[in-house]
Amino acid sequence: MAARQKRLTLLLATAVFVGGLGASDARQEPGATVTDAPARRIVSLVPALTEMLFAIGAGPQVVAVSSYDDFPPEVQALPSVGALLDPNVERILALHPDLVLTYGSQDSVETQLGRAGIKVFSYTHGGVEAILRTLRDLGSVTGRRTEADRKAREIESQLTAIRNRVRGHGRPRVLLVFGRQPQSLRQMYVSGGIGFLSDILDAAGGANVFADIARESVQPSIETLLSAAPDVIIEIRSGRAGAVTDAVGERSAWSRLASIPAVRSSRIHFLSGSELFVPGPRVGLAAEQLARVLHPEAFE
Repeated sequence: MAARQKRLTLLLATAVFVGGLGASDARQEPGATVTDAPARRIVSLVPALTEMLFAIGAGPQVVAVSSYDDFPPEVQALPSVGALLDPNVERILALHPDLVLTYGSQDSVETQLGRAGIKVFSYTHGGVEAILRTLRDLGSVTGRRTEADRKAREIESQLTAIRNRVRGHGRPRVLLVFGRQPQSLRQMYVSGGIGFLSDILDAAGGANVFADIARESVQPSIETLLSAAPDVIIEIRSGRAGAVTDAVGERSAWSRLASIPAVRSSRIHFLSGSELFVPGPRVGLAAEQLARVLHPEAFE
């Protein structure tokens, strides 16, 4: 479980830093326009996009996925072709795809695929609006426009319902942590003021303590944490939803910062679930998890 947490944290942090902070769009290249015939053999190197494909009914068109993919369960039966930093281009080509979904930072891979005449859908992390837009773009290139629009509207409805539910319950200042060294405050990654984590925190009725930093990921110092003075600390972990491992030990790591309001009032929470790490169709579920921690009274 620890290895999985480290892999997902590394994937999210690396994709954010390498893929361009603040990027919020997807592009199709070379030549993968919405007027082309729908893609029938798709390789996805991006877990978020893999989830989107299955969510809009394009799962049967997927022939391979990245080594980080594990949702939905059907992807576990598909070939793995590497991921963000180690894609196996030779294996991808052997699968004869007509579309490959890549990260925007994978310029070399995209160039090789372009030379082979394979269309590329190039993606960079963004906020909730980017998720909805990307869903619809994938619907266009896979011949699933109706299903994609339906799923996008469903996500919008989920987030609106959460916002309405927590309205009037205050907005505590929140530090949202998505990675750190076990039982230590070193190598910490937290949500900055843009990106899907910041967006779902806002929908859940929380005020991001780093909302003024226009980055998706921040590595704060101890001094910065003390200055931020969050009312609530939420740490997200990968793995089975609801699973918490060694919460007592992990919570004790914060004891050295007893002057922080969240530590002083013991408002430190641990949430588990891969949906908390993947900017895909389960963002509504992720936002609800945050909302239930921040405003339990709204769900009574």
